[in-house]
Amino acid sequence: MSTTILGIDIGSTKVCAVIAKKDSYNMKILGVGNAKSEGIRKGVITNIDYASKSIREAVNEAKKVADTQFEKVIVSISGSQIKSVDSDGLVNIPNHEIGMRQISRAMEMANHNANIPQEYEKLHILPYNFIVDNQEFIEDPLGMNGGKLRVQAHIVAVPKSSLNNLKKALKSAGLEADNIVLSSYASSIATLTKDEKELGVVLIDLGGATCNMAVHSGNSIRHNTFLPIGSTNITSDLAMALHTPLSAAEKVKINFGSLDKNSTTDLIELPKAGEEDLTHEVSLDIARKVILARVDETLGILATSLENSKFKDKIGAGVVLTGGLAKLNGIRELTSAIFYNFPVRVAKPREMEGLFETLRDPSFSTAVGLAMYGSGHFTPYEVDSNNKLRYKSDEIESIKSNNNSKNGEDDNIENDLLFEDKEDVRLAKDNILSELANLEEKKDANLFKRFWNWFLTNTF
Repeated sequence: MSTTILGIDIGSTKVCAVIAKKDSYNMKILGVGNAKSEGIRKGVITNIDYASKSIREAVNEAKKVADTQFEKVIVSISGSQIKSVDSDGLVNIPNHEIGMRQISRAMEMANHNANIPQEYEKLHILPYNFIVDNQEFIEDPLGMNGGKLRVQAHIVAVPKSSLNNLKKALKSAGLEADNIVLSSYASSIATLTKDEKELGVVLIDLGGATCNMAVHSGNSIRHNTFLPIGSTNITSDLAMALHTPLSAAEKVKINFGSLDKNSTTDLIELPKAGEEDLTHEVSLDIARKVILARVDETLGILATSLENSKFKDKIGAGVVLTGGLAKLNGIRELTSAIFYNFPVRVAKPREMEGLFETLRDPSFSTAVGLAMYGSGHFTPYEVDSNNKLRYKSDEIESIKSNNNSKNGEDDNIENDLLFEDKEDVRLAKDNILSELANLEEKKDANLFKRFWNWFLTNTF
């Protein structure tokens, strides 16, 4: 069974839409579309109509290229007001057999125990440690034997107002999100390797107007932070320092931007700010120093955030840079110097079938990661933006088989598990409705009541 997915990266400088098809074997990119961002500032929607227009333009372009419709929509969200906390949940296992229902209960307890303000809504609940009895760091507790299950989770929450504005902009564009995903989480899906996640890694997405940093340790996000600073700030700095219009400063950044001390010191002619019919000469060394100052400041703030997070000593794989600004010449060396001499890698989206040449660029990591999220590439366990427990899709069939051999204890787990195969869910519902109809026909009130109680107990 195949699914066509639309991933929409709503950035502050551009909106990117990617359409991909996922079947039983692989994922293939079918189309991509871009539009200039309007009504979006520092990762926050400031004008719903303008933002909706940008989203619609990007999606329509992607649809023309793909020549197909989509069935699932995955959208990114970013912003300075996003909060993250750690929480844990503990449940007893009376029959000593850990199934999906018990894992779901433990995750729900972690959700319940999280200290999140009322005006916030949880976006991701990402477990980073399962403990069965006193045994820690269980990779997957499913099917294990034990009397207690404890889960420790990293919870990401977003202001309800930001979430509602995003949904309104999508609705105005004729869309409805199946899932909303933190942008740095999506970028990590498209760029990080399994080894990097297990060893501990810092992902920094250097975008147009924002920087998002996520720390992975123990195969899950452990810390994330946001800076309302990006490549547009460099453009503004250059415009002021070189006394030239923003458009000219942007060209200097793209064509001559470098952090390399050995870069050219040649002179170039630029139009004067306010007098664009007049030109003046400026040194490219001045431009380099301006760029260096801004990037150094930005990376320094992020390095301090890592230091304060207490995960610095758990970073075995170093730093991975992605996003448009990651293409800046000399940024690897500067990042390594600021981040305690960690190894640094510049990452673009991983290779896959149909990947457009334009997508082989660090600035498209989030968009590709969203499409991958929709096709089943997420953490082994997760409670998503719809408050549904997801489990890695390639294990779903074995879970269903295991449940059949447990005397029905964990049957009907639709509300605990997001099935990729929706036909299985539909058939399960039809069977239940059929049983209810038969019971009503027999007019056996007591039996009906017992069945209904069993249904509520085992389904919700």
